[in-house]
Amino acid sequence: MKPLGAILAGGAARRFGSDKALALLDGQRLIDHVAAALAPHCDAVILCGRPEAGGIADRPAPGLGPLGGLNAALHAGAARGCRSVLVAPCDTPVLPAPLLAELAAREGSCIVGSLPVLGSWDCRLATECDAYLAGGGRASMRAWAAQAGADVIDWPESIANINSRDDLSGLTGFFP
Repeated sequence: MKPLGAILAGGAARRFGSDKALALLDGQRLIDHVAAALAPHCDAVILCGRPEAGGIADRPAPGLGPLGGLNAALHAGAARGCRSVLVAPCDTPVLPAPLLAELAAREGSCIVGSLPVLGSWDCRLATECDAYLAGGGRASMRAWAAQAGADVIDWPESIANINSRDDLSGLTGFFP
């Protein structure tokens, strides 16, 4: 069974100035680019942090950053009987297929060192993530990864992460 794909899209996008997930790049929303990149490697792709848009709510509550979305994805994956979730943020529209294939094939949990919100997580960590968040653990992907014993993958290529309108305009024309 392939992993469940999860797009983390619950952030406030303060630096960007508007909803990044819905920003257009070459005529498509950023979340659509991420969903298309994840789809070949996953049985299904869900949207985290967007219950109003047909996605699932961050868990246990909004405002925990990407870790709240990851926790929701872990529970959704476990409920579906998935071994793992392949997680990517909504603001990374150009994800390398070889990296996603490597993450999807991994056993256990791992993050990309240069972009820790991108990774593969064992769904059996769902209740442990609940306990971590309930215990006041830092709502940081790096801190959670260290707590959970996740491997760190060093990916040699740069991965575009859209934080500003300039970042977005720098990618325009990237897709045919």
